[in-house]
Amino acid sequence: MRAQAVQPHTVSVMASVFSKIISGEIPGRFVWEDDDVVAFLTIAPVTQGHTLIVPREEIDQWQDIDGAVFGTLTAVAQKVGQAVRAGFDAPRAGFLIAGLEVPHLHLHVFPAYDMGNFDISKADPNPSAESLDEAASKIKAALTYLGYGANVPT
Repeated sequence: MRAQAVQPHTVSVMASVFSKIISGEIPGRFVWEDDDVVAFLTIAPVTQGHTLIVPREEIDQWQDIDGAVFGTLTAVAQKVGQAVRAGFDAPRAGFLIAGLEVPHLHLHVFPAYDMGNFDISKADPNPSAESLDEAASKIKAALTYLGYGANVPT
């Protein structure tokens, strides 16, 4: 069987929805911000507290990101994972790279209670604003408690 040639990533002409959230054009519930990475709640959570960890740089494929930035991205995912476990008393923090929803690299981190929580197709398309606000507050409080307050937006 012959391998197919890998196509290099292309630069998007239009900003992704995540770039618009990062720039403030679209509102987002941010729980982490640093120079390279942001984390905000998804509007379609698999469980309450489902957070997206996103590089500020708009890049589509995880294989194409600079290794150091990917390391920073996963380090933030670990910290958010600690926070969602603590904030939601979850036995595990789920972690996925799916990338089919938005062409801007993002890591999914969420409180995981069973294997069904790993099925993104079962996400809630209409969570209440109150549920999202409560989740953001819990994650921010947990991140602050864990010593990461400098990166928690107010």
